[in-house]
Amino acid sequence: MEFESVIGLEIHTQLKTKTKIFCGCSTSFGAPSNTCVCPVCLGMPGVLPVLNKKVVDYALQLGIATNCTISKKNRFARKNYFYPDLPKGYQISQYELPIAENGYLDIEIKGRKKRIGITRIHMEEDAGKLIHDPDRNMSLVDFNRTGVPLLEIVSEPDLSSAAEAEVYLKKMRSILRYLGISDGNMEEGSFRCDANISIRPVGAKTLGTRAELKNLNSFKHVENSIYFEINRQKELLSENKEVVQETRLWDSDKNITCSMRGKEDAHDYRYFPDPDLSPLVIDD
Repeated sequence: MEFESVIGLEIHTQLKTKTKIFCGCSTSFGAPSNTCVCPVCLGMPGVLPVLNKKVVDYALQLGIATNCTISKKNRFARKNYFYPDLPKGYQISQYELPIAENGYLDIEIKGRKKRIGITRIHMEEDAGKLIHDPDRNMSLVDFNRTGVPLLEIVSEPDLSSAAEAEVYLKKMRSILRYLGISDGNMEEGSFRCDANISIRPVGAKTLGTRAELKNLNSFKHVENSIYFEINRQKELLSENKEVVQETRLWDSDKNITCSMRGKEDAHDYRYFPDPDLSPLVIDD
């Protein structure tokens, strides 16, 4: 049986604001650990977030540049999960009412044009950074990145190869840099993506079980990891084995993907509107 691959990308890009999305702390890269923090981004009891208007301006620019419909009324939600680098125990993001939806980006590969749908663009805050120390068998947490403003750009599953994914990512990065809203620096983590990959028999309409590859931060890693994951899933199905819905990591030393954890669905995060942030209304 012949298979075809189905790929959707979730791009996370850090915005070029001087301060974080809900407080006045600096977003500068490379500052000493835990120095760009305050009670708001550390999630101390009783603090209240205040939205950075520049983040909204940048989100609107990207929405227009990618042919999206701008939502005149949108709101923030709490995405609940526990991880050591998430001090509040939830991430402020957007869910039911994102700022931009239903856009597209046209790419060209080998002389052939293809339209890639953009499901949504939404604003959210970044989490902190875990630093693993193998010598002492422990992990350290740097909260400087906590609260740094991000745009998440979610594509439709319209990509069908690692090469197409790379072209799409490079074009999106060039738009962000041209607009001046993100530096797109992959080495510093300000442009990274998650790839959702599944395969199905050629011509089939239903999607296969997907695996998510997390935090790919170079074009080479994106291309190599997607290529490997497609072949891994093909081998499983060819041997009548099941593809498990899970989150996987790319091991660039071994050039393989490795299982990280089971893949959550939206209901697992128990989204609900953030009571500390009023709905955002955008005029014409």
